[in-house]
Amino acid sequence: MSAHHSTGTPHHAEGEYEDLLGLWSDLESALSVLLSRPLQVQDFAAKVRQFDSWMQDLVAHDIDAALYLMFQLASTSTVGYSASHALVCGTLCHIMAHELQLAPRERDSLVRAALTMNIGMTALQDELAEQRERPTPVQQEAIKSHPEESMMLLERLFINDALWLDVVGQHHATVADRVPLANQDPVDRLTRVLGTIDRYAAMISPRKSRAGRSATDSVRAIVGQEIDQRDEVSYTLVRSIGLCPPGTFVKLDNGETAIVLRRSEKANHPLVASLLDRTGTHHAQPSLYQTATGKPRIQSALARSAVSLELNHRTMVRLGLYAAQHSAGLRGLISGPGSL
Repeated sequence: MSAHHSTGTPHHAEGEYEDLLGLWSDLESALSVLLSRPLQVQDFAAKVRQFDSWMQDLVAHDIDAALYLMFQLASTSTVGYSASHALVCGTLCHIMAHELQLAPRERDSLVRAALTMNIGMTALQDELAEQRERPTPVQQEAIKSHPEESMMLLERLFINDALWLDVVGQHHATVADRVPLANQDPVDRLTRVLGTIDRYAAMISPRKSRAGRSATDSVRAIVGQEIDQRDEVSYTLVRSIGLCPPGTFVKLDNGETAIVLRRSEKANHPLVASLLDRTGTHHAQPSLYQTATGKPRIQSALARSAVSLELNHRTMVRLGLYAAQHSAGLRGLISGPGSL
């Protein structure tokens, strides 16, 4: 599994990490303004490029911390569903572009399409996330036509990257997923990547009409019970971020409830911090477990709605970093920097 680097030493990282959550929140808020009032933005294309590079910096800083904070934000976000969803999709597309070794131009078009694919229905998307009833016929019509509407709006905003526009225009199209990606033309290849990530991200986010599913259930819903290696996109998604990515909750086979902090060299055996014991009582200090070493194992993933906990994300991110750097000496309980 690639991209598993730990960054910096704890004392040097402390200051840097202190406001990583704030930076992700700022990016999400800025994106929300951009998506809800695009026609009032000066030089829209430049703004999207700026947000893209801002997001890349945050991911480059530490991919596990980025995933942790992004998944936590997505499940508790206050800015509205559309911006939160766009940021998750953009970030995952960026990670996937790297894993799939897409050409830089394709990567740029893919990520920018991910950030803007629903721009033709931003207000409606936020509304739908809040409503408990099924979409009305008028809403259904708007949902059906939004890829086309989004593409037309981007053209009005002087986006002239044809690949970006085409991918937005057909992001709900069905593209053959058993054909090697390398054999598809760029529009189909990127549509396939974006379509898979769009569905995955939509499933993990909570809406009023239903709780978000666990990340594992979301992957299974998309790729079936057995992950088929012929579907390169789903297979790469699971291989790169894990069935239980950082920031998601899990039930361990010793009865404890934990949060995933970082991926490990062993696919789908992440580093977790146990937060509740088998009776549901808070641990005074989180216990850290390297599930790759065998015990305890992850029994199942949990939806965010199943866990009522206030977390100090800065502490959790630092704890994950600390553990990654001291993994050789980590066995069972550890008192990390700071407490919950």
